[in-house]
Amino acid sequence: MGAADLLDALEAQDEGVCMGMTCAERVRMAVDEARSAFVTSKVRNLTKRANLRYPEADVRPIDFSEERGLDRLPITELATCGFAERGQGAVLQGPTGTGKTYLACAIAKAACQRRMRACYIRCPDLEELWREARERPGGERKVTRKYAAFQVLVPDEWLLDRPDELFRGFLPGLLEARCGTAPTVFCTQFRQKDWHARLGGGVHADAIMDRIVHGAAWVGMGEMDMRRRLGAGLE
Repeated sequence: MGAADLLDALEAQDEGVCMGMTCAERVRMAVDEARSAFVTSKVRNLTKRANLRYPEADVRPIDFSEERGLDRLPITELATCGFAERGQGAVLQGPTGTGKTYLACAIAKAACQRRMRACYIRCPDLEELWREARERPGGERKVTRKYAAFQVLVPDEWLLDRPDELFRGFLPGLLEARCGTAPTVFCTQFRQKDWHARLGGGVHADAIMDRIVHGAAWVGMGEMDMRRRLGAGLE
């Protein structure tokens, strides 16, 4: 918040509302209004830069009916972003259509509202960016630094495609840079028991899983296809 923001807030004050207030009271009110406007603008910019697939996502309207099988408590805790402050990762796991991406966007948006830098990216897009960067001097390091710097990172479609050997070599460095300090929220269709094989087995698979699974909050998304349910006009 700068002097121009404070001046704008003072000029915007309603004379009827401010009638009888001292100069100091009007300044305090203007400071509060300018600070609120500044925070709102910052949150809006952070949310826009997070590139959320569902920028309107919110935990509050999520369907927690018994038939869906979602556990409200861990989801509510993720929405408070305490996990982000602890540097704890999370995994949202379930079949396609169960709402993983929507929930992940809601969590990332909640982080933005707490003025954290968040980023949503599909794993195929991350791999494409990395491959393009490799063609430039120092490009791979720049990609690692960029995605290591986000306070909350949401890789969607995790392991939908099996990463090849080169990309498997890149992932441990990125995850190591984030491990324990900046949380990563993975969205995946695959259960943990399937990860090692999809990561090609061997030491790279061990290294990648070691930096994800220990201490991560795991949220099962149930089996209900919410796309089909909502597409049918059901609440």
